[in-house]
Amino acid sequence: MVKRLRELYYITHIDNIPSMLRLGILSHQQVETRKIEYAPVYDAGIVRWRREKRTPEGRSLWEYANLYIQPRNPMLYRLVKEGHLNDIAILGVQRDVLSLDGVLVTTGNAARTETEILPKSEWGKHRDAIVRGTDVKWWSEADGSKRRIMAEVLVPQRVPPGMINSIYVPDDNACQRVSALLEDRPAAKRRPSVIPEPQMFFQPRRMRVLTPRLKLVDGDMFFSPMQTLTISVNTVGVMGKGLASRAKYQFPDAYVVYQDACRQKIIRPGKPYLYKREASLDVALADEPYNLTTANRRTWFLFFPTKRHWRESSRIEDIERGLQWVVDNYRREGIESLALPALGCGLGGLKWGVVGPLMAGYLSRLDIEVHIHLPLERPVPEEQLSREFLLGSTG
Repeated sequence: MVKRLRELYYITHIDNIPSMLRLGILSHQQVETRKIEYAPVYDAGIVRWRREKRTPEGRSLWEYANLYIQPRNPMLYRLVKEGHLNDIAILGVQRDVLSLDGVLVTTGNAARTETEILPKSEWGKHRDAIVRGTDVKWWSEADGSKRRIMAEVLVPQRVPPGMINSIYVPDDNACQRVSALLEDRPAAKRRPSVIPEPQMFFQPRRMRVLTPRLKLVDGDMFFSPMQTLTISVNTVGVMGKGLASRAKYQFPDAYVVYQDACRQKIIRPGKPYLYKREASLDVALADEPYNLTTANRRTWFLFFPTKRHWRESSRIEDIERGLQWVVDNYRREGIESLALPALGCGLGGLKWGVVGPLMAGYLSRLDIEVHIHLPLERPVPEEQLSREFLLGSTG
């Protein structure tokens, strides 16, 4: 089932919000013509390229305010990685904007030659395919999903300010900053809701500090800034479900390496295998990634065997032996920071109440930053997240 389209979205600098609530979301042409001062977030090269790109009507993309169907996209990822997280907001716009005259819809990033730019009369015909292309957790250049997730609604010249419903920000600090900017708005005008949504900005839902270097994270591990990401695997070369299945499709090179390591019996119970890949996660996920000056230049994978066979349950003794291997070898292998899932929980059948203290005890010995990502399948009782529960009196 295709998700219901609730809003459309515009990514902007927080300082631009008062102007947009007064004048609307303007096209670049309108901003330039009216000589409106604004804080830019869009890459200058991309903006110039969009100025040259023409719609079927012969108009420049420069003449349209561009709204995204999915704001959690490669452009936003690049802005976050460039260090703009504290300055970005996402404006939620009523879907009724589609009824305005001259609106166009696209099947992906409007600046790409592979993308179709369609009149809004074609929206009904293409809606399901376009929305399905934006309803993904990750994307890739190879299969076109990196282009499709950036599908746009192009509004000639201006989105009226009354169509701005919501303002999404990454955290409570940004929420307070935006609320302060809105204090000067006339009371008679409707005030959009300001909503902290960290996941929309590739941030964890929450993070709990156990030690200065060890943290519990509730969020998507595959967007972690850590150098090395841990994938729970079996020893027979099958990536069928869970995080392993996602890794299989998002990182096909890692799947090939994992299968080969299983065939050679390099991966064994209690013996993880480190794949020191040279590709960068940031480069793979960011829009125009080669403009990134802070991109991580490598993303390694630690294949950690939590099952002997994919049909079997995880064994706590195998996980403990694997954790000991990490403690003994992380320095020699060059691991600089590490993210791990809740090993053996979920599909492995083990309980966080057993696995959590075991992981925390071993990983607290490392002198690098370590993130333990909480189980995805079910909530962890609050009392099992405390430092006292996970590390005891020595924590």
